[in-house]
Amino acid sequence: MIETLNPAPLSSATDRTSGKRRLLVSIHDVSPRSEAQVDRLAELIERRAGHASFAMLVIPDHWRSAPIEGNAAFAARLRGWADAGIEMFLHGWCHRDETPATQGLAGFKGKHMTAGEGEFLNLPEAEALARMERGKALLEDILGRPVAGFIAPAWLYGPGAHAAMARAGFALAEDHMKVWRPATGEVLARGPVVTWASRSPGRIASSRAFAALARAALPITRTLRLAVHPGDTTVPALLDSIDSTLARFVRSHAPSRYADLRGSG
Repeated sequence: MIETLNPAPLSSATDRTSGKRRLLVSIHDVSPRSEAQVDRLAELIERRAGHASFAMLVIPDHWRSAPIEGNAAFAARLRGWADAGIEMFLHGWCHRDETPATQGLAGFKGKHMTAGEGEFLNLPEAEALARMERGKALLEDILGRPVAGFIAPAWLYGPGAHAAMARAGFALAEDHMKVWRPATGEVLARGPVVTWASRSPGRIASSRAFAALARAALPITRTLRLAVHPGDTTVPALLDSIDSTLARFVRSHAPSRYADLRGSG
């Protein structure tokens, strides 16, 4: 059962941290096939952190079976979320690894760090750039504003993706350990992102254990990042863990926007 508490006032968190300690929350894998789960996660986050106090990572054509293009109803929802103040990141094109490596470090990452979803881990630069530019144009046309940045599926980038990002004009990117400016490589925040995994009992248990450790150890860091996925809604224990982690983090860090990092110095 998720404990119900009033969210910590944003102003008090800001006062305690002089505006410098930030909490960045994101909902991954936003697409027409996850709309109901996204709504549930948004409600959970807003109860703790306040209205529109998170980012969304949008997939233009999730596993090539849920295109946003031509879906007027879902496009309207994206515009509504953006108009409310939610930051919108491009999250790959299809989220599926269509060029899987079988050997070396890339093969290890593709096999053990994601379930066939490291779309940008092995793409050559030209193909990576084409998908980035197509997705960026699509979302910006829908939203009527620039996307906040690019975050690769499963936070996995290969050399081609890094080179393409530097050319594509994205303001921000992030991986498991940092947030940076793709054009210059300048790192804006460091530290592990706290996330959860629902695809096996072992991963559920390990992600809950890491979140418990993070609640104790990570509040000393200047920028905290928390990422949730639609699949988390299928496991009550994960929802409890997410809720507890949010409740702890908003006590010490002000729910913030990724864009705030760009002017933080």
